[in-house]
Amino acid sequence: MKSIFTLLSMAVIVSSFTGRVGIDDVIGAMKTGNATQVAKFFDTNIEISVNDKSNSYSKRQGELVLKDFFITNVVKSFEVIHKGENAGSQYCIGTLVTKGGTFRATIFMKQKGDQQVLQELRFENR
Repeated sequence: MKSIFTLLSMAVIVSSFTGRVGIDDVIGAMKTGNATQVAKFFDTNIEISVNDKSNSYSKRQGELVLKDFFITNVVKSFEVIHKGENAGSQYCIGTLVTKGGTFRATIFMKQKGDQQVLQELRFENR
């Protein structure tokens, strides 16, 4: 009985750490401007907004759009302002400093099955 309790406790502890892995990996990829790494977390469709222009893209299209964004706006740094989670969703608001300007960046991820998937990226000029 004691070993079952220990096993269940370990499962709860491990599962509490897995939720953060996705958002932290996306943040790391944002800091380097690596669209391919960010795209690994895209859901089947991804909403990408740059200033007032927003559209929903397939994974592959979204990766190309993000690559173009990072080519035009070479990343200098990304600083997390706020990060949180609510009912299986994770989000991050940060400041993305690029050679093309400074953007308020919002990352929104949602639990889908056993993984976190990226559903929305927003970049707004500051």
